[in-house]
Amino acid sequence: MTNTDGRVWLITGCSAGFGREIALAALAAGDRVLATARRPETLTDLEAKGGDRIRTAALDITDAGQVEAAVKTAVETFGRLDVVVNNAGHGAVGAVEEFTMSELRALMEVNFFGAVELTKAALPHLRAQADGTIVQISSAGGQVALPGFGAYSAAKFALEGLSEALAAEVAPFGVRVLIVEPGAFRTEFGGGRLQRSRTIDAYELSTSDTREAVETMHGTQPGDPAKAAAAILRAVGCPNRPLRLALGDDAVDAIRAHHESIATDLSNWEKVSRGTDLD
Repeated sequence: MTNTDGRVWLITGCSAGFGREIALAALAAGDRVLATARRPETLTDLEAKGGDRIRTAALDITDAGQVEAAVKTAVETFGRLDVVVNNAGHGAVGAVEEFTMSELRALMEVNFFGAVELTKAALPHLRAQADGTIVQISSAGGQVALPGFGAYSAAKFALEGLSEALAAEVAPFGVRVLIVEPGAFRTEFGGGRLQRSRTIDAYELSTSDTREAVETMHGTQPGDPAKAAAAILRAVGCPNRPLRLALGDDAVDAIRAHHESIATDLSNWEKVSRGTDLD
């Protein structure tokens, strides 16, 4: 298949949640999709729904060889690559001191370095065709770090910082970046893939509410992943898209309050801040 009708998407983490819904929304829009997951057998129902407009592939985003192979498969199968969605990853809860360094590094490998690896692999193709979009699935936690979410937010803060710079770097080539910041959606964030640190009794004071929330939220989150997917497709197709797209009332409220807090500190300490230059 080498025709170029419709956009071509490469989406990671399609076994459930946002990845699956974005794949379904892209197919419904008449686009073509390479849907990936660590276990591609979980994608058979997507293949049945997409017909010749979908292909599936195994992709562990911490495996550089599989990342390169996925990009090559998308280009060779569909003739081009238009939208790359870095969705694969998982949540984590625990105080900073409670996480071991090996756990922190493993979390960064999945939630940050894997997304960077795929982004770098796709960019030569997007630059060559002078068009394309990188969609980074971040989180409201990519701007607001709550107690108990320090490790998770660290990965998302890193992804957002890199992506903000990337957006300016690739804009001259016609390539765009969209950072998506969902709040609580009915995905598997609070389910079995959630990484939980060991516990230190002292931190029950500051993190118990967060731990309790993630253990009880599964299946009760207000956000609809299908509506999130529709919003993402709308933004991807809009010439005046934002750099950041918050999704959900909770995300909008939390991010706005955080920005107001930053603005207040900046204003209150402005005289001190501006008084540090050489005379």
